[in-house]
Amino acid sequence: MDQPQPTPDLRDPALYLNRELSQLEFNYRVLAQAMDPSVPLLERLRFLCISCTNLDEFFEIRVAAVRHQLDYGGSIGPDGLGAATALKLIHEKASGLVEAQYRCWNEVLRPELGAAGIRILARDSWNARQQRWLRNYFRDEILPVLSPLGLDPAHPFPRILNKSLNIVVVLQGKDAFGRAGHMAIVRAPRSLPRIIQLPERVSGGAHDFVLLSAVLGAFVDELFPGMKVKGAYQFRVTRNSELFVDEEEVENLALALKDELAGRGFRRAMRLEIAENCPKPIVKTLLKNFELPENAVYRINGPVNLNRVIQVYDLVDRPELKFPPFQPRKLPPEGGTIFERLREGDVLLHHPFDSFNSVLELVQTAAIDPNVLAIKQTLYRTGGDPALVEALVQAARNGKDVTVVVELRARFDEEANILLADRLQEAGVQVVYGVVGYKTHAKMLLIVRREGRKLQRYVHLGTGNYHAGTAKAYTDIGLMTADADLGNDVHQVFQQLSGLAPAIKLKRLLQSPFTLHAALIAKIEREARHARAGRHARIVAKMNAINEPGVIRALYEASQAGVRIDLLVRGACCLRPGVPGVSENIRVRSVVGRFLEHSRVYWFANNGAPEIFCASADWMERNLLRRVETCFPILDPRLAGRVFDEELANYLADNTQSWELQPDGSYRRIRPEGDEMPHSAQAALLAKLCG
Repeated sequence: MDQPQPTPDLRDPALYLNRELSQLEFNYRVLAQAMDPSVPLLERLRFLCISCTNLDEFFEIRVAAVRHQLDYGGSIGPDGLGAATALKLIHEKASGLVEAQYRCWNEVLRPELGAAGIRILARDSWNARQQRWLRNYFRDEILPVLSPLGLDPAHPFPRILNKSLNIVVVLQGKDAFGRAGHMAIVRAPRSLPRIIQLPERVSGGAHDFVLLSAVLGAFVDELFPGMKVKGAYQFRVTRNSELFVDEEEVENLALALKDELAGRGFRRAMRLEIAENCPKPIVKTLLKNFELPENAVYRINGPVNLNRVIQVYDLVDRPELKFPPFQPRKLPPEGGTIFERLREGDVLLHHPFDSFNSVLELVQTAAIDPNVLAIKQTLYRTGGDPALVEALVQAARNGKDVTVVVELRARFDEEANILLADRLQEAGVQVVYGVVGYKTHAKMLLIVRREGRKLQRYVHLGTGNYHAGTAKAYTDIGLMTADADLGNDVHQVFQQLSGLAPAIKLKRLLQSPFTLHAALIAKIEREARHARAGRHARIVAKMNAINEPGVIRALYEASQAGVRIDLLVRGACCLRPGVPGVSENIRVRSVVGRFLEHSRVYWFANNGAPEIFCASADWMERNLLRRVETCFPILDPRLAGRVFDEELANYLADNTQSWELQPDGSYRRIRPEGDEMPHSAQAALLAKLCG
């Protein structure tokens, strides 16, 4: 007789992928867009720069967290990798990514851009006329703002700003004071443009550019008259950019964050990028100064700040080399006000295909409507949208009670949000900074309007920020509704955020950190019970990332029960699919295309009575356990069908921009097979909604 197989331990670290390594895999998928000849050329350049910027942030945040764990201890993730091992593997994978990025730049994009008349001129290709013009430009525009620093006992190593461009110069000879030259540092101020466009009369081309790093390297000798420059090597250091404020110990969070922001650019170093031909002794000197280990250095075959080449995208007006423009769909005019329309039924917005102006119109209308009494809104990232801010300011000046929950700790937007909070407070808006210890990541808007003898609530709930810029580049779902239960739930959440209310029982919304985590696991377990009983069971969900062990274990158990599970996870995924006896019923795909996939949608078959939710939360520990998030149901069957068709079924059918996660953590690009027709989910939505 066959021996029964032992029940797998679902906590076994072998069943989990490392979050950091999975995040690096995402950047490989972004880079693949830069290598894809079917993508317009300047868009390919943009994808290359995005992959570089993503890698910067990866070191600033994720590597910083792992190094902190190495030094001070901390919980090890479900994958069981210790910090030292994780850093070793990160260096190996990141080194491969950097090599691929510069190979893409040097061997593919730069030559193709040149063939298209967009030349980024290397130093060894400058003709005499270009050389003269650049030397004069250096003397007139660059040299006056440079402050080179020779290194000696009286001049210690200068403070190097995070991600700034610098040149280390090797010198020979003596200066005016008789000091022997050895080494100097030239820092490029942020005020200097990193890309210099040559006049057409000088270069002969309408789109000829030179990198600042090349100009500094070519004329750096003019900074050291009487001395010989033996070598000049560009370098850049990436620092820890995570802000830490002990909120329970500070009286004013905004002031504490301002103090932290002042020092962010000079915090602990995480990575050193340096020209590949830089001699080893100089590299060792830099590593010693920045207190970095050997596995933190990355030798670069090109500009160390390659992401700055993104400026070429904006400087070159060549529509044929960019994605064709599209006109987002607007709400059709149906007479009456937007409030009358919402009383007739819910409105679903699918950005960027539906215009964000519909949300803006809702706030602007409320600001001037004499019957509107109050407006409450959460703001996580706004991009400094003046129209939205002005509408809130106007509402306050019109005597309405306006309350805005501003999340000051939105990463890399802290300074902008502090300025936003000050602007709103000056106008009489009541500004709340959320809850101590929990970022407010929920996307909610509540309008209270007097209609006859009663007060009517109007609500907007979304998966994305109130940010007009990202609403054009990110896919997100928004719901505008006058549903009484949703209105009451949102009202209670705002009461909780602005006051000291206890945990509340909501009728429609699921909320982190209270009910969402438990509700997700309960719904996954319900699908497992349906499957064991032979009933229809299936889960389809879309999100940016998944790493929460409790949810992953529940998905493994559902897979073991026979539930078919399809996950669309754009970025890091710690779940390992396709493991026999554990996750063979789970398929994980990632779609990377023109728009950044940002919507969070969860669908449960529930034996023929399906439920579909949209949320601000990914299935990550931070979102489910340490943030204020909202998850809302789509109650209108017609709109629920739209969300399923457009955001789930459509993306599962994608066979041109879709990647499937393999059990070993790698990704395989999906291609049409046989006579299968190519299908791009994003292109299909553009054609359907904006055609």
